[in-house]
Amino acid sequence: MSALGTLGVMTTRATIRRFLDAVEARDATAAAALFAVEATYQNVPYPPVHGPDGVISMLSEIFAASTEVRWDIISEAYTTGRGHLERVDRFVIDGVEHAVRCHGVFEVDETRALITALRDYVDLAPWRAVIEPALEKWRAGQLVHRTAHRDPNTIG
Repeated sequence: MSALGTLGVMTTRATIRRFLDAVEARDATAAAALFAVEATYQNVPYPPVHGPDGVISMLSEIFAASTEVRWDIISEAYTTGRGHLERVDRFVIDGVEHAVRCHGVFEVDETRALITALRDYVDLAPWRAVIEPALEKWRAGQLVHRTAHRDPNTIG
């Protein structure tokens, strides 16, 4: 591999690592800042979100519901501008760890050190069986919390 190719792979890997660090810090804003304005992030088969604002909207709820997030890398492969990461995504919600296997395909613009596309391939059956019930329970708790702390002098 040429020196330029090696540099590109290092930039790709470093950019993805910064994203993973932001995810594990549960910082949707920092994670989104690593995406180009024209970027897409798709949890396949759902439609993609677009740009940093879309990334924030995708990640904010799961980060808010989780007290800990850890994405364990099982295997990884990099080329200039692309990374494949087989992972186990772990979310601790209400004190219980929920884990789902995932394969992420990252596309990185090395010149800007920004992610231009991320496609996460997840088996929806475990996601729906494990994560969605925990999120529903968390959402219900948020609704109860907001209702209990609503200002009686406001309407709605």
